[in-house]
Amino acid sequence: MSRTFLITGVSSGLGRAFAQEALAAGDLVVGTVRNPEQIGAFEALASGRAVAKLLDVTDDDAVAAVVDDVERTVGPIDALISNAGYGLEGTVEESGMDDLRRQFDVNVFGSVAVIKAVLPHMRRRRSGRIVTVSSMAGLTALPGVAFYGASKFAMEGIAASLAQEVAGFGIHVTSLALGSFRTDWAGRSMVRVPRTVPDYDAVFGPIRAARQTKDGKQAGDPARAAKALLQVLDSDKPPVHLVLGSDAVRLVEQGQRQLADDLAAWSELSASTDFPTDD
Repeated sequence: MSRTFLITGVSSGLGRAFAQEALAAGDLVVGTVRNPEQIGAFEALASGRAVAKLLDVTDDDAVAAVVDDVERTVGPIDALISNAGYGLEGTVEESGMDDLRRQFDVNVFGSVAVIKAVLPHMRRRRSGRIVTVSSMAGLTALPGVAFYGASKFAMEGIAASLAQEVAGFGIHVTSLALGSFRTDWAGRSMVRVPRTVPDYDAVFGPIRAARQTKDGKQAGDPARAAKALLQVLDSDKPPVHLVLGSDAVRLVEQGQRQLADDLAAWSELSASTDFPTDD
């Protein structure tokens, strides 16, 4: 049985890979793009089953209008993949407050706006799948991408809470924590904050250089990620958090161990802050 997908950000990268895999499976995909010239290229992927919509996810009114239009003219949205977003690279001190606001405006507020627009329709039907495209940087802190990681940490938390809120409505929520995949994320799509503080040369210089060197050579295959996502969407009990990519598994496990070590080392102090109990 075919499904109707709404996928934001399908012009390239993982969004395009997700769309192509769903189309190959016989599904109908409504994909959002930012520029009118991208419409034809997307709709040519599958005549009649690939539908492009112009959308800036930071425009709340436009988001609501597009979702309502899709529900009215295309059909009920069975699965939302909230993929639109971008990466920001820079140390906390060197990055501006406007950089932080823009990162959250797209990656968090934009994603939530789309989710909120889709939710009433899914809730009334008592069914639906929602996928938020996150990052390993949303489950374990990485230097040099603090603002990006913070936006993904926020979405991991929102998705986990939302999953509990809508479970009784037959709606499943999965946050997709991705590792390094061979897309434009670390290349032309990456916003790199200019270097201004030499004190960070030793810690951040090699990180930026390594990311640029590895661009186009990442281990992650977008097509395999798309196949894995469809497999999860076919599951009766999809995970709330799904990590994809060998590097993501390694780094997230490392971060979880660090947290467990800190909890164990400071557990006595942590528990000492309760009011005394009456024995």
